[in-house]
Formats: sequence, C-alpha cells, structure tokens
Amino acid sequence: MSLNVRDDDVHRQKRDLAYYIGKAFLKVTGWTFHDEGRPAGGKYVILATPHTSNWDLPLMLGCAYVSGLRISWLGKHTLFRGLGGPFFGWLGGVPVDRTAAKGMVQQVVDVFAERDDLALAIPPAGTRKHTDGWKTGFYYIAHGAQVPIVMSYLDFSKKQAGFGPAVMTTGDIDADFMVFHEFYKDKVGKFPKWTSEVKIREKREYVPPPEKAGAVQLVKDALSSMFSKR
Repeated sequence: MSLNVRDDDVHRQKRDLAYYIGKAFLKVTGWTFHDEGRPAGGKYVILATPHTSNWDLPLMLGCAYVSGLRISWLGKHTLFRGLGGPFFGWLGGVPVDRTAAKGMVQQVVDVFAERDDLALAIPPAGTRKHTDGWKTGFYYIAHGAQVPIVMSYLDFSKKQAGFGPAVMTTGDIDADFMVFHEFYKDKVGKFPKWTSEVKIREKREYVPPPEKAGAVQLVKDALSSMFSKR
C-alpha cells in the first residue's frame, strides 16, 4: 500500500550547514536527488539498495543532508561498549545483539517503540557482493514496528538518487516483494554484476563472532556495520 508524500509545510527543509555540504557534494559528483515518497512522521525503514560500492555511503549521506534527514544504522552491540556508546550513537548507530534471547528483529522493533523519530537505513542484501536474494529482517522490523518502508535508491546509470515511494507491509511478504522488484528492476548499482536479486533469500544459520576483540577489530567491525553487514 503506497503512502502519500508529506505536505509542503512538513517537507520544507531547514537549510543548515549539513544541507549545503550535501548539496555541494552531489553537485560536484554530478548527481541529482529526488525526494519522491517519504511519508509524514519520522519513523521508517529505508532500503539502502542497490548497494555494490563504498561510494554508496557518502552518496546516501549527501541525500540525507539535503533532505534534512538523520540516517541511523544497525551495528554490533560490542561497538557500543565504553566510549563507543556515545560515539557510535552520535553517528546514528543502533546497537543489536544477535546472540540475545530476544531476536534482532524484536530488539529493533522495541527501539522504534521507544523513539519519536528513527530513519533506519538497511541494505537488504546485507553485503556489497552479489547474493541470491535479500534478507528479510528489514521487512519484519517494519511490519512489527508498523512503520513504512521507504524505497531509496542510487542509480549509477543515470546518476540519480532519491527516496522513492513509501509502502506499508501487508503481511503477504511474497506480494510485497513483487512491489520491491518492480521498483528496483531498472536501478543500476556502480557494479551491476554485484547487484543482488530482489527476492527472498534462503535463510542461513548465523554464526556469532568472538566476544573479545582488539582495537583494530573494533574499527573493522565499525566499518563493516556502516558499509555492509547488518
């Protein structure tokens, strides 16, 4: 079910420093930005796809700055220990513990319930490399939290980026994935051969990482969380 775009009063952006940084970055790189479908309210899951390159993150941040949107992302709970908590929280990180009895989906649903605003960007493929489909965590997070899914995109073939139509989940995941497939069928990532298929991926067993990690590993985890793994 598609949602209406926010009215002009709500959609009007406050032009702060971040706005001008984002606008300058997109202009210098030759990209155009379209804000087509973000709904009223400040809670939604954002599909960050196609995700095939490290360029995806700065481009998405540029779009977020222009639109006045603060993007959040999911990261391993170990990143948020000690000083990592306020630092990665300031960067928009949302900690999740995949080893907890309460599953990752329910943890994030609870976070949505606790916050007034949360624009959570999730790359559904879970990696920059080609996969045989999308993970379904983003879908069940949106469905459980009863928030819209905003279909954002980076189309390198046209150098166009944007927030596309927003949809509410129906509970019929196969039918809803057809909507995603139709929207993204002509969106091309920087490396087309790495673009993952828009279909439900076969579920695989999660292997938890070691509990202890040094400073170098923490940095690697942080980069992985922001660029690929969710």
